[in-house]
Amino acid sequence: MTRYERIPGTPLTPEQRKEIEALRNMPDSEIDFSDAPVLPDSAWANAVRGRFYRPVKKQVTARLDADVIDWLKKQGKGYQSRMNAILRREMLASLKAGLEAQSGPRSSERSLELRAEPG
Repeated sequence: MTRYERIPGTPLTPEQRKEIEALRNMPDSEIDFSDAPVLPDSAWANAVRGRFYRPVKKQVTARLDADVIDWLKKQGKGYQSRMNAILRREMLASLKAGLEAQSGPRSSERSLELRAEPG
């Protein structure tokens, strides 16, 4: 077996790309699973998808209403994390409902309007 160590962010070499492509095209019948035993369903009973997933954070500048910021800050330390959690909850609800492609706000919920401020 060939092993590669790759520094995150560095491009794959042509040889690495070739090996990945060969693996991608390999039919399941040719894969050796002898070192990966089949686990019973009970082994997956407490499994949690995405348990260690941490989204990449990106610094942004946004203009928000003063009363919204005051409300977030009055709840204690971590107002930016709470703001992110609120936005993530809205994003996931929108994606789940399949409304991400709609341009108008949802009529059954309050709408969030985000406007770009001129530079």
